[in-house]
Amino acid sequence: MYRMLGQFPSIHSLAQHSVAPVQYCGSLKERRQINETGHPFAQFCLHAPESQKAPQVKDLDLNDIRTFVAVAQAGTLTAAARELQLPTSTVSRALTRLEKRLGVLVVQRGPRGLVLTDSGKEYLQSCRHALQILRHGRDLLENRRSSPSGLIKVVCPVTMARDLLAPLLKEFLGRYPDLRVEIEPYAADWDQEPREDADVFFKLLAPKDSLRHVRPYPGTARGLFASPGYVQASSSPVTPEELTAHRCAGSGPWKLSRGKKIVAPNIVFQVVTSDPTVALNLAVSGFGIVILPIWMAKSPDVRKHLTPILPQWTPEPITLCALFSTPSRLTPKVQALLDFLAEYIGTDRDPRLKLNPGKGCFTDRLLAPTSGP
Repeated sequence: MYRMLGQFPSIHSLAQHSVAPVQYCGSLKERRQINETGHPFAQFCLHAPESQKAPQVKDLDLNDIRTFVAVAQAGTLTAAARELQLPTSTVSRALTRLEKRLGVLVVQRGPRGLVLTDSGKEYLQSCRHALQILRHGRDLLENRRSSPSGLIKVVCPVTMARDLLAPLLKEFLGRYPDLRVEIEPYAADWDQEPREDADVFFKLLAPKDSLRHVRPYPGTARGLFASPGYVQASSSPVTPEELTAHRCAGSGPWKLSRGKKIVAPNIVFQVVTSDPTVALNLAVSGFGIVILPIWMAKSPDVRKHLTPILPQWTPEPITLCALFSTPSRLTPKVQALLDFLAEYIGTDRDPRLKLNPGKGCFTDRLLAPTSGP
């Protein structure tokens, strides 16, 4: 085997002496010198045998690094363990594990305590710098969490956009001035499914996509109503089955409950609509019987123009839930919106109440989502 630094044998001389190509096993400096010459023999001399290579550093445990820094600062395992609130044996194992993974002794153990080796002193400076950078990064993220920024896209029913979000946007953006909000309302289908481009998708029915995260909100209690004029002209039904003989406006099956009893009259609507505002206008005009949110029927400007129908029977409430892809705690802007709305939805501060008491207007937020309007 050739171990030369200056003169290299030619390929021809290698062939003449039937010398098989070998890997040069000199020092790293020598191997670099050979490589820089561009000599044909260098292709055989670039890599040292595996047995002579420096050990590769395996993935390090950040907790072990923190432990090493604590030990270096405290001076003894016992003092470091006390500071870290860990058993001394755990601290000792972490230090040994770190040295094994580094392949270098960083601490010299002695009867008077621990002394950093030269390698340990250099490594300590690097560790302190790295931990400082990590703390800085954490502070940046905490600041971003407390002051979220960017665009948040919200997809929701048109009634929610109009009656709930619109009145609250000024206060929300005043609290989070670095945020921008895009609202895309939908009304064509109650059973809309989430879209990938939405940060938050508000849904009224039970979600089909179980892969998304769900945050429930208080639902909307509802009742049957008609105008006094309609009741006087057509009388008021006594049982749910009598609704089939009346003029009604709505959509989907009307599921009415009284205690544990649930009925669904086979009603043929003369006007099909799922918009409560349209239903309200029809009821006030004397058209017929509709289902309305309680908060809407209690509004001072319309409650004198409405009469409850079958008050002992309760229509299925409208539940509300927010769907989002990633955990909200990991997305500050989503967390900010969801927490903000929780301060209002279903409380006496709900803008849909227009300062009226909220008693009887909303359901528990943990109520199972409904299957239809």
